[in-house]
Amino acid sequence: MINRLLFISLAPVLIIALYIYSRDKYEKEPLPALLRALFAGVLIVLPVVIIEGFLTRSSEAMEGIAYSAYTAFAVAGLTEEAMKYLALVIFFWNNRNFNEKFDGIVYSAYISLGFAAIENLIYVFSGGYAVGIVRALTAVPAHALFGIMMGYYFSRAKFEKTMRPLHLLLAFLMPFAFHGLYNFLLMSNTQVLLTLFVPVFIYYWVTGFKKMAVLSDQSSFRNIADNTDQIARDQTD
Repeated sequence: MINRLLFISLAPVLIIALYIYSRDKYEKEPLPALLRALFAGVLIVLPVVIIEGFLTRSSEAMEGIAYSAYTAFAVAGLTEEAMKYLALVIFFWNNRNFNEKFDGIVYSAYISLGFAAIENLIYVFSGGYAVGIVRALTAVPAHALFGIMMGYYFSRAKFEKTMRPLHLLLAFLMPFAFHGLYNFLLMSNTQVLLTLFVPVFIYYWVTGFKKMAVLSDQSSFRNIADNTDQIARDQTD
């Protein structure tokens, strides 16, 4: 039973991590850097739990839609994305391996997946196999998509200096807004808002794939890889 719960908790994290790694086509990040990002995500779990506990106690007088909005945006969205953002800045802004735009997506997504792994273990071991299935299709991919959004703007801030302040701001605000809305729609307990969840989540997926494609195409290593492939094809002709 424990092995099954471990599998359903961690399998979606591993699958998404491998997918993100596969999309880094032109200059793969070294394994120690990837493990560092995952560990950074694990590391922020404790402060997130402490801060969320404090913020939750402050909302005891709230109820209904106000409570849902506060919990979704202030407790979960603000706290979790702020800590991921802080980890990304501390661990990777000046990291020598962060040398092209797609790297920001990789590191941010891996931080999110490290956090999601621990969060998933907690929820699945308390809620069971069915909870694991639902979270494998929703919460874990959502964390990765928030990470992709954060990494997209974080990379633009790193490599596009003229717009750096705006992109640094968007690197936090966009995943915060996406995360808060995601939670709010699920917590609202109103049919209209719950109905919106599926199209909104599909929009998150589409946006995430587009962000990855844009930064992949802008890779500073793309021309080198293309030239290498062309030389290899010429030699086999």
